[in-house]
Amino acid sequence: MNILLLGSGGREHALAWKIAASPLVANLWCAPGNAGIAQVAECAALDPADHAAVIGFCQSNAVDFVVVGPEAPLAAGIVDDLAAAGIKAFGPSKAAARLEGSKSFTKEICAAQNIPTAAYGHFRDIAAAKAYLATQGAPIVIKADGLAAGKGVVVATTIEEAEAALDMMFEGGFGEAGAEVVIEEFMQGEEASFFVLCDGAHALPLAAAQDHKRAFDGDQGPNTGGMGAYSPAPVMDQAMIARTMDEIITPTLREMAARGTPYKGVLFAGLMITDQGPKLIEYNVRFGDPECQVLMLRLASDIVPALLASCDGGLDRIALDWSDDRALTVVMAAQGYPGDYAKGSVIEGLDDAAQVEGVEIFHAGTKADGDKILANGGRVLNVTARGASVAEAQRRAYAAVDLIRWPQGFCRRDIGWQAIRREQAKD
Repeated sequence: MNILLLGSGGREHALAWKIAASPLVANLWCAPGNAGIAQVAECAALDPADHAAVIGFCQSNAVDFVVVGPEAPLAAGIVDDLAAAGIKAFGPSKAAARLEGSKSFTKEICAAQNIPTAAYGHFRDIAAAKAYLATQGAPIVIKADGLAAGKGVVVATTIEEAEAALDMMFEGGFGEAGAEVVIEEFMQGEEASFFVLCDGAHALPLAAAQDHKRAFDGDQGPNTGGMGAYSPAPVMDQAMIARTMDEIITPTLREMAARGTPYKGVLFAGLMITDQGPKLIEYNVRFGDPECQVLMLRLASDIVPALLASCDGGLDRIALDWSDDRALTVVMAAQGYPGDYAKGSVIEGLDDAAQVEGVEIFHAGTKADGDKILANGGRVLNVTARGASVAEAQRRAYAAVDLIRWPQGFCRRDIGWQAIRREQAKD
């Protein structure tokens, strides 16, 4: 079959790498893609925000199936528009994508089904928000209600920090995404990322991972889109997975179906594992980035039948095999990220790094200039490795990082520290 993948990041490179391995695939395009994706798929100069152009490309190239990577096209209704043109697509409808597009909407879903989550307030004006803040104290969490590329969250340790975050958001720091805010209680526990495929009626658990949001070692610095991840997440044992399915995922799908907006696609639950059990931090309606990279490295099955079943139904008849290996990815970012950064610097040593045992390098923000690979984004490379333990996967990933010559880049050097501490405690 002919497949079109939409997106240009590390998540999309990992998906393209996995989809390209399927014997079901005759042709694979990616729009717009990047220099790494071009090694496994044909890149098409399409803007995913231009729905008419995407539909035209599908019709001209006999595309059977579209896989949507990032959240913005989903929130804009790309799946609905493709369906109206008779083209099958993986991902939720515009109405169902509100689970990521509006944090207050997700809170409504939680309230309707008694899904465990943080206590919160939802505000459209700063005076009311600050009045609520004064009654709650700190630490507290301030969130832009809309899409903010994974960066619209401030964990404030003081009232002053929280008020500054509110000022920033209401003054346009996150554009329209911050026109409304959600103020949440600060939850104590360990975070985990949990993924399921959904077909509107059934949910197929995938795997869990842990992300590293802060920019610098020791979980210091500003929040980012993610500086690294590993899978599986040790905190998500089988009992915790069962509770998450029963208490969070299944009630969400039930409520979405009851509202006439059944959820199809991948559902990414950001969880806090507390002393009382799992609590929902927020939902995303696409694979995580960089969590997707470690999931694809561990997935032993062909992914395409599962993606198709998410669209067509029948996920209850799909089984996926997962490697027992651990996988870990290190994000290499441009100096200055998540703030201002420069594009266009040359990256060398990628071929040598890719020769390290167990390593795959997924490109996130790159472009080709003849034989050269240039940095073309904030998060630029995902150096990903498998190993029998998280410690082994980490050693391999950093061995590859050390072979990459890119003075204008940086990375954290402690990805996987929580899991490695657990492994050491068992020895």
